[in-house]
Amino acid sequence: MNEIVADILVATHTPYQVILARLSGAILLGALIGIEREKRQRPAGLRTHILVSLASAVFAVIAVESVHMTSLSGPEVRIDPIRVVEAVTAGVAFLAAGMIVFSKGEVKGLTTGAGMWLAGAVGLSIGFGFWWIAAFGALASLVVLFVLGRLELALNWKSPEELAGTAEGQPHDRKNAASGDRRDT
Repeated sequence: MNEIVADILVATHTPYQVILARLSGAILLGALIGIEREKRQRPAGLRTHILVSLASAVFAVIAVESVHMTSLSGPEVRIDPIRVVEAVTAGVAFLAAGMIVFSKGEVKGLTTGAGMWLAGAVGLSIGFGFWWIAAFGALASLVVLFVLGRLELALNWKSPEELAGTAEGQPHDRKNAASGDRRDT
């Protein structure tokens, strides 16, 4: 039993309080991105963005900790944390690609997919301990999603229905409506 407890409470390079704070930060910042998507009734909303951000942070923490593990520090073992970044990027891109749909001559879900990809980057940033980078990325995403969404309405580039994701496939009066070029918000 002592071996099991010792295995569960393994010593980490980063204190557990810091790890828990990083994972909590990933949840919070992923939620900020997801709330905006949820308000617009997109398929990947609050929970999806939280999970993507949290998973990315967990992978980053594991990468940091694996570099410092004594059992993986022998000369025959080579740990490269950059591979974790590549794997998370590829995995999240796969999820984000699943959000993109081509229907009735329109591409939908690009912005939601990009938001998921950014949530992954935010999670990785926090997992590696780069809080300011993660916070700036999350806040910048909110500016892009919310403020620029309002600007698109003000400039009549999108209708409120298109912005909310409830358009019935009818192009709104915009420059590119004749060509069917509609972007997701």
